[in-house]
Amino acid sequence: MAKSQQTFNKNEREKKRLKKREDKRKKMEARKLEKETGESDGIQFAYVDYNGNLTDTPPDPSMKVKVDAESIEVSIPKRDDSDIEEIDPVRKGKVSFFDNSKGFGFIIDSENSEKYFCHVSGLIDEIAENDKVSFELEKGMKGLNAVKVTLI
Repeated sequence: MAKSQQTFNKNEREKKRLKKREDKRKKMEARKLEKETGESDGIQFAYVDYNGNLTDTPPDPSMKVKVDAESIEVSIPKRDDSDIEEIDPVRKGKVSFFDNSKGFGFIIDSENSEKYFCHVSGLIDEIAENDKVSFELEKGMKGLNAVKVTLI
């Protein structure tokens, strides 16, 4: 027995499409009728009050606040670097894990016990697990990475 070309799914989609078209036509006719009669349910003009809410009444001009254009800062203010203390970029730590076959590992900082990712491209010396190393931090795609890693 041959299967019908017109499946249930196709019939349902066609019914939905025709219903949508009919609804659209009815809405368009209703808008035309509303336009001809001049009746409107919605707000013709919307105003924004001082709290940021939409209203149908215009705002009171006596409540208007004048803002000086020069007082508006568009950029980030300049930072005074004189009060920032110099920190040593070279940090010390211990290798917690390193896989030579995969070419990456992790180093635990001795100061703050943070774990930093280390790639083989950031190594100066060969390292292994539990080695004490010195390294610098560099921003990577997923956080800070240890680079310029050397044995102590």
